[in-house]
Amino acid sequence: MKAFFSQKFRMPPTAEEDFCLPSLKEDIEKTRIALEIAYAGFDNATDKDMIDCYIYEINALLKRYKHLSDLATREPVSVEQASVSPVKALVSHVFG
Repeated sequence: MKAFFSQKFRMPPTAEEDFCLPSLKEDIEKTRIALEIAYAGFDNATDKDMIDCYIYEINALLKRYKHLSDLATREPVSVEQASVSPVKALVSHVFG
């Protein structure tokens, strides 16, 4: 019995919303959540290799946050955004 498989790869049709780039504010929020998860994992890790893994992950996320904060400082601020800075909110939340 022979089985025949199609060699064509078909992508399902997607809406235009799937191709939207996330905003800077969304990236900062995702980084903040990832940092919270990494810190929680570090606090609960008992294996030496897992502790090292969380240290590397936290350092990588902090570098990502620094890059995003540099981008946020270069981005022009509108009048309604001037009252609350996402960078200051993230810094105060992560570092106390």
